[in-house]
Order: sequence, then C-alpha cells, then structure tokens
Amino acid sequence: MVLKSKIFESLEGQQRAYGHKKVGQERSLVKKNASTKSHILIITGVRRCGKSTLMYQLSKKLKKDFIYFNFEDPRIFGFDLDDFDKFDDLVGEDVDHYYFDEIQNVENWEVFIRHLHDRGKQICITGSNASLLSKELGTKLTGRNIQVELFPFSYAEFCAFKKLSPNKNSFVKYKSQGGFPDHVQSQQPEILQQLFKDVIYRDIIVRYGIRNSDIFITIALFLISNIAKEYSLNSIAKTFKVGSANSVSDYVDWLEDSYLLFSVPRFSWSLKSVTRNPKKVYTIDTAFAKANSLSFSKDEGRLLENMVFLELRRNHSDIYYFREHGECDFIVKNDTTITHVVQVCQKVHYDNYEREVGGLLEALNFFEQKEGVIITLDQDDVLKEDGKTIKMIPAWKWFEDKV
Repeated sequence: MVLKSKIFESLEGQQRAYGHKKVGQERSLVKKNASTKSHILIITGVRRCGKSTLMYQLSKKLKKDFIYFNFEDPRIFGFDLDDFDKFDDLVGEDVDHYYFDEIQNVENWEVFIRHLHDRGKQICITGSNASLLSKELGTKLTGRNIQVELFPFSYAEFCAFKKLSPNKNSFVKYKSQGGFPDHVQSQQPEILQQLFKDVIYRDIIVRYGIRNSDIFITIALFLISNIAKEYSLNSIAKTFKVGSANSVSDYVDWLEDSYLLFSVPRFSWSLKSVTRNPKKVYTIDTAFAKANSLSFSKDEGRLLENMVFLELRRNHSDIYYFREHGECDFIVKNDTTITHVVQVCQKVHYDNYEREVGGLLEALNFFEQKEGVIITLDQDDVLKEDGKTIKMIPAWKWFEDKV
C-alpha cells in the first residue's frame, strides 16, 4: 500500500517528464495502432526496445489529454490493488485515455483495467513479461484486448533512424549495431550488458525466487553464446549439474517470457516429436548477443541466421527448423499451410553448396513446395534444381521486402 500523497507526487512528476519526452524514431506499429478505440491495446516486448516511446507516439497521434503512469517508479514501491482507488481519485473523470507502463508489477491489475474499460476509457498497456500479461488477459479481459509485440528496431527502422539507404553497407552496420535504440545511438556495449543484468535479476531471479542464481546466469549466457544451435534440456541439466531437466525448462521459459531468448522446435507432424526433439535457440538482438557472450565466435553466418529469425518472428509465431538427412533453417506455417521455406547462409560456395541447397531441396520436396529462398549477405541468383526454383537473395533486399 502507498500513501495517496506519494501517488500524487509520482503521477505529477511522471506527467511532467512525459510531456518533455522526445518523440523519437516513429515505429512501424504506430500506423497500425493509432487508436485503441473499443479494445485495450497491450504492447509487450523486451526491456529498452522502445515500448514507452511507442506509447508516447500513439498518444501524440490522438492529440487528446491522457494520463501516463509507470509502475516501476520507486516512489510507489508496494503499490497494490487497493491503491488504484486513490489513483482513480487523483485522476478524476475527465480523462478518457490511459497509458500504463509495466503494469504487471501490480498483482490483480486486470481488475482495475476492466473497471476503466467498463467506464468507456481507452487504455494502452505495456509490459516486459509475456506470460504474466497473458495469464491475466486470458481470464478477466478475454475479448477486450488487442495484443502486439514490439521488437528492437527493424532494418527499415534502423535505416530511417541512422538516415541510411538500404544496401549491403547499411545492413552490415545493422548486423553489428543491432536494433536497441540506446545502443544504436551510443554504440556502448555496457548498455546491453546492463540490460542483461536488469532482465536477469529484476524480471527473473527476484520475481521467481531463484536460489542458485549463478547456475541460472551461466545457463542464460551459454544459450546466448550458442545462437542458431540446437540445445536439449537434458544435456544442459547434465552439463551444468542442475537437479532436473524440469528446472532447466523453467529457466528457458522465463528467459523466453522476458523476450531475451526464443526457441525454435524441429518440425514434425507429431506434437510428441516436436516436444521431444532438440530445439534451436535465438536471441533478441545480434549486438546484445555479442555484448553478453562468454566466447562468441565470429561466426557471421549464425548472426545472419539470428537476424532472419527475428524478421520472421515479427510477423509469424509458428516457426520451425527442418531436419531429415539435411537441414533447412526455417519453415513458417500458418495453420496447416506452409508459407515460407528459408535457408540462411553467409555465402554459398563450392564447399557448402550441397549442404545448403540440398537441405533446402529436401524441405521443399517434403512439404511439396515449388519455391524456396536462400538468404545470403550479397549473392543474387536464381537456381533451378529438380524442378524447384531457389531464389538466392541478398539479405538487405530480403529485409527491405518485408517492410
């Protein structure tokens, strides 16, 4: 519980600071979500990816009075459900638009949000933990919300922010600098190292009461250091002497809920096989991976593969890798329809041609698809193999087409 005077102090200070906030680089999601209208808009994403800025851009589009409140303000530490009555009292009835940052920090927050929504208020919420938000949304707010995910800058947003033209040179810069706005601006790896600490300690270790934090951190760093590689829960448990694979499963789930990591399962028509087989791991940003890796090799191909995954993940949630005799990096599925068959390779040459093209062809035959894509750094070509068309596309062109 928090004193009403403290809530007023926080509210007044936040409103004043928010009024002087810079609009920043407009995010692509602004055009799609300019008004929340009859639904509550939920924006989730990793810390420091620009959720508050996106929310500010949305508020400016409305050109109406609004209330902004960040529940991570230390002045309101201990804010609970009963304190919403005091908050409501201070705001009054005249405001129709509410913008709340990191509201999942307050237990049972959805009760107050439903109350506001029932009164016809328009509401936008951000949160950096997908699971905590979705759990409440699935109970009290079913059918009342629209959910969007925000990632660090896309390639198009990076180019706009840096005033660069889409080409190989700007793409290489994007690969190196990543998409976190603060890091793109300063290029100081310490920013990404601090981000790792904030998420690990504040969002996971403290929240879930992890006792052996050293092992958890070691596993997190191990996974970040091995992007685009397979992992299994049992092997990690054995390597790091964790009590059980279930504990490792919890660790991975928490890292994914915080948007630091993503797991891609091996494709199978059998759900049991999907669950049992090793998964491949990717992280939220290539610069983040390099800044926090224990021993990150200069494997540019793995970095490129991570970037392609993120671009696919912005618009698709059902993503797999394929492996039979060979391997294909990404299979994208929409319901029961295969929409993308994608291979990623820094450069296709004589030594890897059979592996890269063969793996893609095997996937195309398996899924009865006529056309696939190999994304490279700068190769542009069209191949005809076994009656299939394979487009070899420079990464910057492929990313540009996704805008």
